[in-house]
Amino acid sequence: MKRLLVFQHMSWEGPGQHLIHSAKRLGIVLDIVEVWHMPIPDIRSYDGLLVLGGGPNVDQEEEYPFLKLEKEVIRQAIEADMPYLGFCLGHQLLADALGASVGANFCRSIGFVHGQLTNDGRRHPVFQGIPKDIVLFKWHSQAVLPPVPEHINVLVTSPECRVEAISLEGKPYIMGLQFDSHAASIADAKKWLKGDQDWLSRPPGVDPDSIIKDAQLHEALIGQQFEVFFKNYIELMP
Repeated sequence: MKRLLVFQHMSWEGPGQHLIHSAKRLGIVLDIVEVWHMPIPDIRSYDGLLVLGGGPNVDQEEEYPFLKLEKEVIRQAIEADMPYLGFCLGHQLLADALGASVGANFCRSIGFVHGQLTNDGRRHPVFQGIPKDIVLFKWHSQAVLPPVPEHINVLVTSPECRVEAISLEGKPYIMGLQFDSHAASIADAKKWLKGDQDWLSRPPGVDPDSIIKDAQLHEALIGQQFEVFFKNYIELMP
C-alpha cells in the first residue's frame, strides 16, 4: 500500500472527489497536511508528494510564510528523486523549483476549457488511454511562463494557458498539472465557488450557474479520465 503526503493550502480546497475516489479504488493512503497551520512531517516515510492548489502566488512568502518551508521541502523531494504530483499552485511550485518562471497568465482561467496533449504529452505514460483532446477544470490567474527550461517537458496546452502540464525530463513521475481535474465534480465546484467568492468577484466576473452546468455535463467523463490518469501515475512511480 502506497502512502502519499498531501499539502493542502486552503480550508475549502481539499483533494477533490475524483482524487479521493481514485485513491480509494487503488488502495492509496492520502495523508493530508494543512500547511498553513500544521507541521510538515518527514517526507522520507512517504512514497510520494502530492501538492494541491490554493490562493497564494509562488512569490508571496511574506503574505503566506508557510511557503518558504514548503519550497524547501519540495526541493528536497526533487533532489531525493521522490515522485511528485502537483496541481495548480503545486504545479507552479514545481516549475519554480525547476528554474521556470511563474507569473501572471495572459487571462484568468476559471471553469471548463478544452486542452490538447502535446507530442510529449501523447508519449508520456500518464496519458496513455486518454484522448489527445481533453476537457480541463481551471481555477487560476498565475501560470508557468514560456519558454520553459530544456529539462522541462510541456505535456498539455490550451487556448487559455500555454503550459497546462509539465514533467521533468527523464523523470516522468515528477510532474505538475495547472488544471484541477481532480476536483471537477459538482460538489467540488459548488464548494470552490463558495470558498473563493472574494477572488471570483473581481473583474472580469464569472457566472457560477454556467460553471455548475458545465460540471454537470463533464463530471462523469473527467472522473473516468482522471482515474485512468491517476492509475497510470501510481504504476509509474518507482
